[in-house]
Amino acid sequence: MPSKGLPSPFMSFAVARSLQRVPGLKRLPLTRLLVLAEVGMLAKAHFERLTPPERRRLMTLVKEARGWPQNLDGPQRRELQRLIAKVEPRAFADAAIERFSPLGSRR
Repeated sequence: MPSKGLPSPFMSFAVARSLQRVPGLKRLPLTRLLVLAEVGMLAKAHFERLTPPERRRLMTLVKEARGWPQNLDGPQRRELQRLIAKVEPRAFADAAIERFSPLGSRR
């Protein structure tokens, strides 16, 4: 079972893949680790907006969908949308952009 303070393996993989697209980051392994840690902490804070049963259900739906929402029936898709909306992905993206933007705060 993963430690409570660490991001899920899926999140680590997703962040690592996206970090490959940032120019110059390969030469700065410490910076990469710090960025990964901060994004992981942001993701954890948003994921914890769900109750434990909601988190389990979200993971079940994601596994069943296998990357394609079309693999779920109508009620399951709506449930998945509701759970994702509760995590507030837009607020997560805004927080990540604000934290890592070289231009400073957007507001």
